[in-house]
Amino acid sequence: MLLLNENTDYRKKLDPSDAETLSLAAAEEVERFLNHREGHRETPLVSLSQLADKLDVASIHLKDEGHRLGLGSFKALGGSYAVIRLVLEEASREFGREVDVSELHSPEVKTVAHRLTVACATDGNHGRSVAQGAQLVGANCAIFVHSGVSAERIAAIARFGAEIIRVEGNYDESVAEASRVASEKGWQTVSDTSWPGYERIPGFVMQGYTALLRETVRQIPERPTHVFIQSGVGGIAAAVAGYFTLLYGDDRPFFTVVDPSRAACLVESARAGKAVKIEHGEPTVMAMLECYEPSLVAWRILSRSADAFMTVEEEEAVGAMRRLANPEPGDPAVVSGESGGVGLAALIKVSGDQDVRSKLKLGKDSRILLVNTEGATDPALYQQLVGASPEDVAARSSVEMAGAR
Repeated sequence: MLLLNENTDYRKKLDPSDAETLSLAAAEEVERFLNHREGHRETPLVSLSQLADKLDVASIHLKDEGHRLGLGSFKALGGSYAVIRLVLEEASREFGREVDVSELHSPEVKTVAHRLTVACATDGNHGRSVAQGAQLVGANCAIFVHSGVSAERIAAIARFGAEIIRVEGNYDESVAEASRVASEKGWQTVSDTSWPGYERIPGFVMQGYTALLRETVRQIPERPTHVFIQSGVGGIAAAVAGYFTLLYGDDRPFFTVVDPSRAACLVESARAGKAVKIEHGEPTVMAMLECYEPSLVAWRILSRSADAFMTVEEEEAVGAMRRLANPEPGDPAVVSGESGGVGLAALIKVSGDQDVRSKLKLGKDSRILLVNTEGATDPALYQQLVGASPEDVAARSSVEMAGAR
């Protein structure tokens, strides 16, 4: 399924609040925050030149977020950043002056953090980021997980000392329950999705993602002409589309937003011309993208800056995982989780269809940017789907890279 953006807001300027959230200056500040994080380093931008030849495009570059801050996902940039911002804001209010991130680990700021409890719902990755941020600053943390979150992903969250609260139902129901309980208990909700009256903190989360885009711009040899970006509630897609729109203006890439066909809330919103909630159906293997209602902030950005919306099927997502693990000769292997390679799955899907290529303005000179949004965040499931352990694939990639040097 492919829909070109025919929304009435298409190509209009970003809302001023969204432009401020995703501004170049804000992204620079995010990187300044990151420089105070232990273990921070740029994630690699991988060139898949042999696959580009096979798909008849000029280049494919993949930003590999499987290496981000020990969490194996781009979400390490969002939830933890929002938690840090909230602690510094609370300390600034109490102290009557602006408190800088350089003071984050001072005893006075730690005392403020100890009195705070942050909470969120998660499919796995966002919850780990919030829990990691809470542990970093010394805040309390409660993470709400729905019935579809695997035991391995829950254990990965609990390792950061978070209280795990289980919710029957799907992701959207866990979001509602987390918000309700947090309101009752006076906790601070740190969600990566937004709803009426709740936009500022999800804006912080999206703002955190811009760090990977600043890195990409430094790393990539030429401006990309096309971006295929996967989307759950829309946060990462909106961050990419919004930031590049502000950076490149009319020369921005052509953005295609990709949903699982079983959880296509952004495709259906594009069809309706407004943010819509869709019915919960059969679960998707793309667990990090299994969302049935878009973030209002994300939709507001994407309705203006996305060029097309499309879906991929279960087998296509798994096929992309396998293709990255077993690349074309000469390309490096990449460990990509069930949701990580969805942008590549979309590119592969459209590359052989001349009619769709024409609609997406995809040609021999096209320079593609993809984001591997997660590594093997559930290693057992990864091995089951790919037929090799993430350690074996990573080791093979290291050998290939060493040989290339």
